[in-house]
Amino acid sequence: SEANTRRISVVENCFGAAGQPLTIPGRVLIGEGVLTKLCRKKPKARQFFLFNDILVYGNIVIQKKKYNKQHIIPLENVTIESIQDEGDLRNGWLIKTPTKSFAVYAATATEKSEWMNHINKCVSDLLSKSGKTPSNEHAAVWVPDSEATVCMRCQKAKFTPVNRRHHCRKCGFVVCGPCSEKRFLIPSQSSKPVRICDFCYEFLSMGEMSTCQPTRSDSFSQSPKPPLNDISDDDDDDDSSD
Repeated sequence: SEANTRRISVVENCFGAAGQPLTIPGRVLIGEGVLTKLCRKKPKARQFFLFNDILVYGNIVIQKKKYNKQHIIPLENVTIESIQDEGDLRNGWLIKTPTKSFAVYAATATEKSEWMNHINKCVSDLLSKSGKTPSNEHAAVWVPDSEATVCMRCQKAKFTPVNRRHHCRKCGFVVCGPCSEKRFLIPSQSSKPVRICDFCYEFLSMGEMSTCQPTRSDSFSQSPKPPLNDISDDDDDDDSSD
């Protein structure tokens, strides 16, 4: 409809010249809102837009007027999963894709259920139209820096300004440099080999991709990134060198 086209055009303009064009035939803007994204350093407010085929989000520069660092996620690659409330982090769920996975939190339980219902409906409609099956390979959700004071692999190396934290791209653990010197090609995440921990390297080297994900008892235990647009995150979020 004309109203829908206008709404999408407004979103495009909010992202400016640096954003991707969003208006294509058949695309519908389903809803939008601010969600708290659990970034590497801390939770941050991000503006999300749900379309019938993609999920778009970006940094808020001026609310309802200007956004930057646009990210586009094709919905056919998305799986979502509710996560339990923990302290101040409430009403959350995981957004999981082969390229990138992360947790988001809504302001209320009602808002959470509306978002999850709409996303699930868009995904199932897309898959039924295309005849494709849901993606079963997902990138690990990164453990936030604040949750690890020592390396989650060797359990010995303490993190300091000199001994920096790194993230394994396969399991999402926070690890020290010596425990993550290896690189491995994970095509769904990058065209170049990515940093992984020694534990995952051993399994990947043996071709046991699926068994590499270790079990975790915390809220990230449920798991494990499709390249489109810029999938590296905010500047302090997932620096490609970490």
